[in-house]
Amino acid sequence: MVQMATSSSSSPVKITVSSEGKENGFRNLGLTSPIRRVSLSNNQNSPLSNNRGGNRTSSGGRYSNSVTKDEIQEEPSSEFVSYTVHIPPTPDHQIGLSSSQTSFPQEERKVFDEKRERGFISSTLFTGGFNSVTRSHVIDTSIDDSEAVVKTLQGTICRMNGCDGKAIQRDSKVPCECGFKICKECYVECLDSGKGQCPGCKEPYREVGYEDEETDSGSEQEDDEPRPLRSVKDFKTDNRFSIVRSFKAPQNTEFDHSRWLFETKGTYGYGNAVWPKDGYVNGSTVNEFEYPFREKSSRPLTRKVGVSAAIISPYRLLMLVRFIALGFFLTWRIKHPNHEAMWLWGMSITCELWFALSWLLDQLPKLCPVNRVTDLNVLKDRFESPSLSNPKGRSDLPGIDVFVSTADPEKEPPLVTANTILSILAVEYPVEKIACYLSDDGGALLTFEALAETASFARIWVPFCRKHKIEPRNPEAYFGQKRDFLKNKVRLDFVRERRQVKREYDEFKVRVNSLPESIRRRSDAYNTQEELRAKKKQVELGDNLSDPIKVPKATWMSDGSHWPGTWPSAETDHLRGDHAGIIQAMLAPPNSEPVMGCEADEENLINTVDVDIRLPMLVYVSREKRPGYDHNKKAGAMNALVRTSAIMSNGPFILNLDCDHYIYNSLALREGMCFMLDRGGDRICYVQFPQRFEGVDPKDRYANHNTVFFDVSMRALDGLQGPMYVGTGCIFRRIALYGFSPPRATEHHGWLGSRKIKLFLRNSKKAKRENETVVAINGEHNEVDDDAEIESQLLPRRFGNSTSLVATIPVAEYGGRLIEELLGRGKQGRLAGSLAVPREPLDAATVAEAISVISCFYEDRTEWGRRVGWIYGSVTEDVVTGYRMHNRGWRSVYCVTKRDAFRGSAPINLTDRLHQVLRWATGSVEIFFSRNNALFASRRMKFLQRIAYFNVGMYPFTSGFLIIYCILPAVSLFTGQFIVQSLSVTFLLFLLIITVTLCLLAILEIKWSGITLEEWWRNEQFWLIGGTSAHPAAVLQGLLKVIAGVDISFTLTSKSSTPEDGDDEFAELYVVRWSYLMVPPITIMMLNMIAIAVGVARTMYSPYPQWSKLLGGVFFSFWVLSHLYPFAKGLMGRRGKIPTIVFVWSGLLSIIISLLWVYISPPSGIQGGLGKFEFP
Repeated sequence: MVQMATSSSSSPVKITVSSEGKENGFRNLGLTSPIRRVSLSNNQNSPLSNNRGGNRTSSGGRYSNSVTKDEIQEEPSSEFVSYTVHIPPTPDHQIGLSSSQTSFPQEERKVFDEKRERGFISSTLFTGGFNSVTRSHVIDTSIDDSEAVVKTLQGTICRMNGCDGKAIQRDSKVPCECGFKICKECYVECLDSGKGQCPGCKEPYREVGYEDEETDSGSEQEDDEPRPLRSVKDFKTDNRFSIVRSFKAPQNTEFDHSRWLFETKGTYGYGNAVWPKDGYVNGSTVNEFEYPFREKSSRPLTRKVGVSAAIISPYRLLMLVRFIALGFFLTWRIKHPNHEAMWLWGMSITCELWFALSWLLDQLPKLCPVNRVTDLNVLKDRFESPSLSNPKGRSDLPGIDVFVSTADPEKEPPLVTANTILSILAVEYPVEKIACYLSDDGGALLTFEALAETASFARIWVPFCRKHKIEPRNPEAYFGQKRDFLKNKVRLDFVRERRQVKREYDEFKVRVNSLPESIRRRSDAYNTQEELRAKKKQVELGDNLSDPIKVPKATWMSDGSHWPGTWPSAETDHLRGDHAGIIQAMLAPPNSEPVMGCEADEENLINTVDVDIRLPMLVYVSREKRPGYDHNKKAGAMNALVRTSAIMSNGPFILNLDCDHYIYNSLALREGMCFMLDRGGDRICYVQFPQRFEGVDPKDRYANHNTVFFDVSMRALDGLQGPMYVGTGCIFRRIALYGFSPPRATEHHGWLGSRKIKLFLRNSKKAKRENETVVAINGEHNEVDDDAEIESQLLPRRFGNSTSLVATIPVAEYGGRLIEELLGRGKQGRLAGSLAVPREPLDAATVAEAISVISCFYEDRTEWGRRVGWIYGSVTEDVVTGYRMHNRGWRSVYCVTKRDAFRGSAPINLTDRLHQVLRWATGSVEIFFSRNNALFASRRMKFLQRIAYFNVGMYPFTSGFLIIYCILPAVSLFTGQFIVQSLSVTFLLFLLIITVTLCLLAILEIKWSGITLEEWWRNEQFWLIGGTSAHPAAVLQGLLKVIAGVDISFTLTSKSSTPEDGDDEFAELYVVRWSYLMVPPITIMMLNMIAIAVGVARTMYSPYPQWSKLLGGVFFSFWVLSHLYPFAKGLMGRRGKIPTIVFVWSGLLSIIISLLWVYISPPSGIQGGLGKFEFP
């Protein structure tokens, strides 16, 4: 270490220079910055120089390139010199004026250094992949994190000359209203000097005793320190009964005997099971109710509430009655055939038998519906309150990694994805425990730059949400609400700050919407320059000027470099299926301690003095794709995020969201974690939330809300082994995704699984060893615990060759454990407060390792997609993934919150809706013909749960019988026959019982699920629409894939963007797009309408009319047409006009039906039917 004096000895400025060896060739972004030795001279590229001509700045000013290609290619063996400049505070130089010449106390300096170190990660783009070296491209954003930290630290340091003490915080009693920062010692000196004036505004301090403030601060420090509990004999009679509160509450308060000695509602007794709600005692909300010591901490986080017996008992009884009635009816139908039309009777009885089986499979899993409630107050007290193991009250909640997936910015607008990201960044969960990952499977620069804009706007939006408790925290949804936004708002600055944030959001929308044009213009400009250079080089070399110049039409980033992802020109290595892997940490991991903001000024729009301004980590990920490697669509993208997040943040839990599903309830993550962290939560593999949709027409014409499934079927499955995974809005346990078995499971043997055998799948003896995690892995066909497979040599074969990834598995398993207080002796648990520690910093080596695990070949010869992560082989990978977990013995939970947890968009166009149902049904057919069929499930799955999964794979096959049954009424009217020989009293009685019991079951389902009758009827209508259009096509596609090996591909469902002002919100509802899926429903409608006309005409002019058969045929035809009414209305569009294609099909069908009718029943006087008729 050599000290070089740059001025006279009396100068307080010192420059310390130290030379580094060749090993220290990596760039450091701390206060002490290594530069090249020649930088101390007149080198123009020196950071000390004001010449920044080597950097290119875009027109938008969002990025600037901090390194050139030559600098990147230089070997890191160059010699460096580290320099540190110390400038003490003087009257002319205040602390915080320059980030490069600032001296802070040791605590603040440490925070500042950590922030600068994280700045390198958040401003570096990492790329790499197959046969390529991992590279880092440094880009400087326009928002300098170091300046923000300096400004924040400036507000926490005393501004008195020569003092660098910690200033009095805003949350305490500020000495002066001018806001001059001063520490406690300087404040006392000012008071003792006699003047008592503020050094900033020269006004006398207000009459506030410093002793009071010092006492309050001292008490806060004492609260953070652990102390032994006092014995009972040390307490006086005037102390409060709660020991914890007795440490903090003033000792001069009198004990309220009326709250404990008199029998009042919900307050009598010590340990009463019925406690009053927090803040409510004796009908008053003045004082908060105090629980006895440890009473509140031992309360459960969740409660399971069964459906009332007055509803569920009649419901089960009606199911039994209808089942018996169906049995008698089908028996009667088989014994009484219609001899006049045996073919008609045979088709009808076959369809009715199948419908009875389908109804039974659908109804059996609904026997045990349950409801669940959570207690967020207990969650806060247990994991975020000061205790002996956590004196400072830091959050002991486990980390959550949030996955958002997108694939095409044209069909999934970047603004929709940006709003989803903003709702995640503003969620009510510890900031340091949240990490958000965006998977861009299209590798588009538009998505990348939109995410960069989102990260910039989040610095304004997130503090605004935290300060004013904004709900929902999606800016588009919040500003678009048609209600009084001032309701329950009491802060005087809310209106002004809301107006400013709204203006910033409008500008943000304009920037995002203009990105496609900006990228195009920028790329055209750079490509033109490249063509001119190539032309100039051609002239210099003397080549033939007539030869075409081959310059790739590249896509350029704003710093003047090639975008490593996909290009619209479809060049080699830049295709949608052929591009490098990309990782960019848009927002670096935050500090573990809260960072309060500062007052509003020119750069800070809102006052964030008492608001934590930290932001969660935000990462852009685009996995590598190469020809010859199957990328497995969404499932492959999710598995790439699982591996990336394991290395970068390794949250024990994972939340999966689609790009159009945002967090509507900021407390949703806390509600879900209540189930994971409660007693028995270690057996829960995931918590599924219901899907709620916005932008659906008020009548819900095509049953987009799907409330019968989400509020009836899923609640019922929650009473069995748990709901299915539906692809979004689900919190996973990471080790469950890794393919591990639960710590305990139950095998079901005997008839209908009546005999149960408990299995303990983790070795408690080995678990007692310190820092050792033993997890049993259950094979797909092996029903016993095979502990031998967890040996270290088998882990690379299962998870890949990344040792860093394998090393994160026991850490994630430990972080997901329950605390020891909730488990019995010999059980695996973690210590309370063990997660209240800072997260390890993120460095370049870690990100480089993350690049390697998203390469196209990483999953080769591993079990990713077969047993680990999201499962491949089906377009409905979500159902298969949940099935595999239930098959290992895991349980799942359905979390229905009072305020919707998540909201998304749904396709309201008829064609889009049919193609969505087609994709779901095709996945079900794939499941039916695969090893994931519930018939092959293990004994760890409950019997009724197995029936539910079997019905998922079988329901598309109902479509064939449904089409036949919808045509039978028309055939009956054409032929004059019916499915029964005559409408006898027995037939009508059976029909009445079956219909009435179905209606009563529907009413009871509506009663215990909370849906409406209209929603139930819409579901019935679309069941027939989908069953006659999308489901038969899905069966054909599934059979082609199984028999002929024809691959199935689907187009991405377009996500609706925000309508412009004045545009119709439901314009897509009336757009008619022709699809082959519409042919069967149109045919059925035409047949039934023509048949009704033919039947009525024939009966009216017949000498012997058979009104009973006409009535039966017309009734069933109207039943079919009433179900197809939404489909017919969708074909008419907005103006109620029938499209021309419908007239064409109607004419063709009419001709065909007329010819068939003449052939079947020729007019009188003509012999041989169509014997004399020949087609030309």
